[in-house]
Amino acid sequence: MSDLTIRPMQRSEFDILVEWAAKEGWNPGLHDAEIFWDVDPDGFVTAEFNGEMVGGGSIISYGGTFGFMGFFIMRPDFRGKGYGNLLWNWRRNHLLSRLKEPKIIGMDGVFTMQSYYAKGGFTFHYRGLRFEGSGYAHSCSADIIDLTDVSFPVVEQYDQNHFPAKRKEFLERWIRPEGGHAVGILDGDFLFGYAVLRPCRLGYKIGPLFADNPVIAEKLFQTLSSRVPGEPIFLDVPEINPEALVLARNHGMKEVFGCARMYYGFRPELPMHEIFGITTFELG
Repeated sequence: MSDLTIRPMQRSEFDILVEWAAKEGWNPGLHDAEIFWDVDPDGFVTAEFNGEMVGGGSIISYGGTFGFMGFFIMRPDFRGKGYGNLLWNWRRNHLLSRLKEPKIIGMDGVFTMQSYYAKGGFTFHYRGLRFEGSGYAHSCSADIIDLTDVSFPVVEQYDQNHFPAKRKEFLERWIRPEGGHAVGILDGDFLFGYAVLRPCRLGYKIGPLFADNPVIAEKLFQTLSSRVPGEPIFLDVPEINPEALVLARNHGMKEVFGCARMYYGFRPELPMHEIFGITTFELG
C-alpha cells in the first residue's frame, strides 16, 4: 500500500476518469466534465501507483457547507486488493477537513456497497432508481417557458429549496445545457418547477426535475420528452417520492439502474415530494 500515492487530480486525468465511468455504463453527459470540474477544481483526487493513474474520485465542497462524494472508480486490475479502501477513506477524511460544522456529506453508491459505506459512517436515506424510456411528441402546456427567460435569482432560490446548499456557479451553466433544454413554469415572480435535459453518450438525461406538484412535473417532463422524439431518455427518481415513480411508469419507462443515497452527518431536510428527478448521481 505504501506504493499508492493519493494527490490532487489534473484536469486531463478527470477526462480519463469520465471515460472509465462511461465504460462502467454510467452514461455521462457530453459536457459534464467541464461543468463538474469548474464547480470545485480542488474536489478531485487521483490514486497513482508507480506513476500510473489507477483510481480516482470527487470530493466536492459546496462552499464548505455541504460535501458530495462521487466518481469513485478503481482501475479493474487494482480492485479487490485494498487500494480502493485506502482511496475511499482518504477521500472521506479529506472532504471532512474541507467542510464547516456541521459536516454533512452526501453520496450515491451502488446497492451492493451499502454495508461498506455504512461502516464509513454513512446512513441510508433512499434508493435512487434510474428509469429509461423514449422521447415522444406530446401536446405541451402553454405555460411552459425556457428557463433562460427566467431571472436567475428566481431560479437559484427555487433550486436552493430543493438542494442542501447554494450552487450558483454550477447552476448558471447547468440550466444552459449545450445541445439540451431547460424549461420551467413561472407565475409572476414565482417559479413552480423546472427541469433540465442534457445530451449523454447514449440519449438524454433529465435532471433535475423539481416541481411543486405532480401536475407541474408532468408538464415539464412532457415538454422535454417532446423535444427529443425517438431518443432514449433517462430519469433518476428518488424512490421515496411515489408520485415520481408513477410519472416514470406512466410514460412506459423501465428501471435500469440504481444507487443508494446516503449521508454522513445529519440528513438534510428537503421536500422530497417535490423532487421527481435528482440532478446527478455524481454531484448530488
